[in-house]
Amino acid sequence: MSLFTISDLHLSLSKDKSMTVFRGWENYTERIKSNWLRLVKEDDTVVLPGDFSWGLKLSETLEDFKFLEFLPGKKILLKGNHDLWWNTVKKVKEFFAENNINSIELLFNNAFQIENRVLCGTRGWFYEESEDDKIRKREVGRLLLSLKAAEELNGEKIVFLHYPPVYGDYVCNDIIAVLKQFNIKTVYHGHIHGSGFNNSVTEYEGIKFKLISADCIDFTPFLIV
Repeated sequence: MSLFTISDLHLSLSKDKSMTVFRGWENYTERIKSNWLRLVKEDDTVVLPGDFSWGLKLSETLEDFKFLEFLPGKKILLKGNHDLWWNTVKKVKEFFAENNINSIELLFNNAFQIENRVLCGTRGWFYEESEDDKIRKREVGRLLLSLKAAEELNGEKIVFLHYPPVYGDYVCNDIIAVLKQFNIKTVYHGHIHGSGFNNSVTEYEGIKFKLISADCIDFTPFLIV
């Protein structure tokens, strides 16, 4: 079994909103599908760290989730800043059950063991401005809940975030502190696109960071192991 990750699919199969207005995103849905089918097998796992669908409510995401359900493998999804459709976990799971979506799990205040690795994560944050205190503290708390849940499982902890906690001159020190507290060595994140790649950070205070936004990895699931 292999473990992959890819973020920021920005699917829009039910909405009149597409990423094709941006350079490099031409025919991106088909490119994702083709690369996924080429690499991912039914017994593999793919983690998707946010910005999955442009749908504003659950009903507007159905075609996007059907697209994902069709693809092989188990999928573990966490929230991004554009996932405005995200409701309570209970309601999303009910939506999945009603629509025969069986291969997708939510990473939200919990953790998943995949063989000898434990997958943790939350949306995250990378700003420190005082007006964002509530958001930052909430995301720090959710990361703590996920990592504490991981303590009940066995294996190397791998963290997935939507926002990078370090980007250019921005550092979310509270999230970095939590990562160091739990001795996290590797973090996979999305959110950054296009030329923003140039400001991404690959290592900070002993923690390695990997940007896996779809357009930054050629719309191809990235093999972790």
